[in-house]
Amino acid sequence: MTKRTVRAAQILRDGLRLIVLGAVALIALPTLAQAAPKTLLLYGDSLMAGLGLDAKDGFAAQLQAALDAKHLDVAVVNASVSGDTTADGLARLDWTLADRPDAVLLELGANDMLQGLPAEAVGHNLDAILDRFAADGVPVLLAGMKANPSLGQDYVAAFDTVFPTLSEKYKAALFPFFLDGVALDATLNQADGIHPNAVGVKRIVANILPYVEQLLAAATH
Repeated sequence: MTKRTVRAAQILRDGLRLIVLGAVALIALPTLAQAAPKTLLLYGDSLMAGLGLDAKDGFAAQLQAALDAKHLDVAVVNASVSGDTTADGLARLDWTLADRPDAVLLELGANDMLQGLPAEAVGHNLDAILDRFAADGVPVLLAGMKANPSLGQDYVAAFDTVFPTLSEKYKAALFPFFLDGVALDATLNQADGIHPNAVGVKRIVANILPYVEQLLAAATH
């Protein structure tokens, strides 16, 4: 075999090797693209932290199971803290966002209401939180809360207006009332009458799931 023939054979082998490697890379691309799921950050208080429930019965676990059942490649990251007010949520926002999520479900305000904190302060804090998400280009689903009627008509009117007003300002999706169909139903709540039991959480997840799906569809990865 002449040197020219040997060289030609080597070039042919190298060319085939590149073709094979290229084909393998193309096959692997979809796998690599799918390797990292979208991240959905839960940013709330005890209602999403799962106070009083086993981990598998909490909102985060049940929502994750519901998304898995829909075959959606999403990782639910629960950054909710029991007892948090909107001021607490604002104070810890920077370090929570150290790893940027793809979307956020924001549920804060219940503890402010239970403590009778001014609705104006609730609106100010949530405004600052939503402004930060907007600056980072992170889509948000805002979970609304309703004030207890015992706090008086003026407070109820001011508090209940906060969530739709901010939703409109930031063009954020709004789930009007996080505890819709669950609040005040003894069969769906724990003994304290405030926190949902496992069945109550299941109801909440079923109610909010279509909103979460729309949020994730709008989230870039």
